[in-house]
Amino acid sequence: MFRSIALLLLVGSLSGCAYFYAKPPMTVVAQSSQPLEYVIGAGDQLQVFVWRNQDLTVTVPVRPDGRISVPLLGDVMAAGRTAEQLRAAVEKDLSQYIQQPRVTVIVLSAAGQSQTSIRIVGEALQPKVLPYYTGMTLMDAMAAAGGLTDFADGNRAYLIRTVNGKRSRYHLRIASLLRGGNMDANIELAPSDTIVIPQRWY
Repeated sequence: MFRSIALLLLVGSLSGCAYFYAKPPMTVVAQSSQPLEYVIGAGDQLQVFVWRNQDLTVTVPVRPDGRISVPLLGDVMAAGRTAEQLRAAVEKDLSQYIQQPRVTVIVLSAAGQSQTSIRIVGEALQPKVLPYYTGMTLMDAMAAAGGLTDFADGNRAYLIRTVNGKRSRYHLRIASLLRGGNMDANIELAPSDTIVIPQRWY
């Protein structure tokens, strides 16, 4: 009887594993039905204005890795965020140095999210904008970007995609794909997709 129970538990466990790996490789994390806001991308020109702190106010380009340089803070991830999201992030980080910072982020010039390009920003060896082609996959894009840096948290990466006027954010498992060989994590890309790869937390 005990053997039968153990066998049933084992079968159930294996079935659970099979179901887990059979799930779609992308899971929607967040989706907004509100009117779309512009998402900052590489090549954009931004002004970060800090009220009553002229020395902290800068006009900076968004680098190919998706970051900007801000006084006191160093490199800050800008790509993949709206101006409001970046403002909130900079205010939060500056609060460690000055009391109640008031920040405004203005997109002075937008490189624009090409409808025929894929953006890769963050901890890729070669962050870049790639021309899209039919059938392009996540592995294709990451191969073109040289893979992940040593500081990348590939399994916390995400993809930003707009479908029928709605912007969605999808979880990616890039480390599992590139380093673990898990082809379930290889997804097909769409024009204007943005892949954001964060740094690993230590």
